[in-house]
Amino acid sequence: MESETGAPARPGEWRSGWPVVAAAMIGIGTGPGLFQNVSSLFIDGMTTSFGWSRGELATAAGLGLLGALAVPFLGRLADRAGARLVIIAAMLTLGIAYAGFAAQTGGLYQYQALVFLLSLTVAGTSAVVYGKLISARFERHRGIALGVATSGIAIASLALSPVIAWVVSSYGWRAGFATLGALVVFVALPLVLFLLRGAATAPTRPGPGNPNATVPVAGMTGAEARRDSRFWRLGLSAALVNVASVGLVTALVPFGQDRGLTLEQAALLVTAFAASQIVGRLLMGALVDRFRPQLMAAGFAGLSALAFIGLQMPEPGLPLLLLLVFAAGLMNGAEHDLLPFLTARLFGLRAYGESYGLLLAIALAGTATGVVTFGRLHDATGDYTAALFLAAGALALSALLFLTLRERPLPLVQAAAEPA
Repeated sequence: MESETGAPARPGEWRSGWPVVAAAMIGIGTGPGLFQNVSSLFIDGMTTSFGWSRGELATAAGLGLLGALAVPFLGRLADRAGARLVIIAAMLTLGIAYAGFAAQTGGLYQYQALVFLLSLTVAGTSAVVYGKLISARFERHRGIALGVATSGIAIASLALSPVIAWVVSSYGWRAGFATLGALVVFVALPLVLFLLRGAATAPTRPGPGNPNATVPVAGMTGAEARRDSRFWRLGLSAALVNVASVGLVTALVPFGQDRGLTLEQAALLVTAFAASQIVGRLLMGALVDRFRPQLMAAGFAGLSALAFIGLQMPEPGLPLLLLLVFAAGLMNGAEHDLLPFLTARLFGLRAYGESYGLLLAIALAGTATGVVTFGRLHDATGDYTAALFLAAGALALSALLFLTLRERPLPLVQAAAEPA
């Protein structure tokens, strides 16, 4: 089997690459995506403390996500300077953002600014940096390696949402933010650096003692990728998935409470969503290594669209509600594996950080749209029915777009090597 460097695919990919996958699981798992998945646990506390409406809070969060516009530039920095610098800066900044959330005094602009700061950390806590490190080490098992790595956020959400719910219930929402900050800075960051200690994360260049540092790499430049219509269709597909699924997850607890659930029962909906993230990532990762990824993406998106329709039943009961939330979240879980996988597959590794960074920024525009839309439609209509209908339509359209992403041969160029 030929790899993307033109050489035979390396044997023993997992034996040499598992520390990078483990570091990615921790770094991604404790990144801002974790807050996205547990943010609904903080809504009641903040709205009660400061008198904000759900729509106002959602709008502030959506506007704050404009910080994600910096992701492509930070991805380019990672391409040129290496991943470790971006990772350290991002995780420290995330800890500062959580400390700021805990210290809020009631101005809605403070929350918006802190979400902006939090969104600046996306590049260093996502597949923007970790996807390239993994793709450079995995060829035959790239899909499942990315699936395992990106499942970190789902595992963290599954394990930590009950813990954060207990902290918020027992000690208040400020303590919940402080707990998240301590986890990132004092637990996750040291573990990530330990696992990456033997793995070079910066590009190498030819020189004395390193004459073969330049190798052929298949891929487009960032400009070439942006001129390809598939690039924008892929970004729009990811944005539509996020409109639906992120809009839902950031409203899950109040959605459940509107259905008569207690806070603890509503937190189980977050757990169900997190479980779907694990299954979606791992199952999609295994499938795309064997079957056409575009078909797999369309199938998952269609299934999730049907689940959003099912969520509109007036009294489904807690067990069925958990199952529907699980199915609704499957495509979101799969998309986190699909986007880095298809970026590498369609556009190559030459400018992976830059290309994936822009695609992720487009996807995060969908995140902001979903957060604002679910909050504002609730304020306008008194429930989430209209938002759920919109989400189902967005997922159906994304399924159609995935089917249009045909693969083409990539140019082979001389580029700085990633370490073996």
